[in-house]
Amino acid sequence: MTASLHISEHPIVAIKLSQLREAANSPKVVRELMRDLSLLLGYEASSTLPTLREKKMMSPYEPFTGVELKQRVALVPILRSGLGLVDGFLSLFPEAPVLHLGLYREKVSLQPVEYYNKLPQNPQVDVCYVLDPIVATGNTAVATINILKEWGLSGDNIKFVGVLASQQGIDQIRNEHPDVDIYMAAVDQTLDEHGYIRPGLGDSGDRLWNTAI
Repeated sequence: MTASLHISEHPIVAIKLSQLREAANSPKVVRELMRDLSLLLGYEASSTLPTLREKKMMSPYEPFTGVELKQRVALVPILRSGLGLVDGFLSLFPEAPVLHLGLYREKVSLQPVEYYNKLPQNPQVDVCYVLDPIVATGNTAVATINILKEWGLSGDNIKFVGVLASQQGIDQIRNEHPDVDIYMAAVDQTLDEHGYIRPGLGDSGDRLWNTAI
């Protein structure tokens, strides 16, 4: 099975991403644009979730059968940049547990190092949305999916959602985890020798949380 890569074709997503790339934006504007994009991408990434039509409810006029999600959804932001996508997804899934994973990219090897894991002992969820704005080399994304599979989830219950990826990063995820769907606003072709996407949108964590030196 080959993972499905979903690159948004929505004009508003393209406009928001273009605005997000602008280097002069303040952290406040970056956070607002990231939240807008997370809501739009979350809408697209949830379009195939199965539903139940069993709950009996009452409108102002008469009874009706309500629609509910069939599966239990969890959000897995990769610290720290992934936190910028959480609010938009919580607007769609207000009761979803937020399960934090902390990984950072070692500067020389560009390999991920896990430093925080808040997954409960047993997975009481059916679908996990992994949230990380940037997929550069793809190593962090692959490591995160490895952790979730070791936790007990299958690939078809994991959906990776980001804002911008390099083609190399996408290829890395699809080679290592061909059963995981990927949702992106866009893919840039170039990854430089330092592991940065070009033209990219910069260091999303620094831009979100105003920590650039």
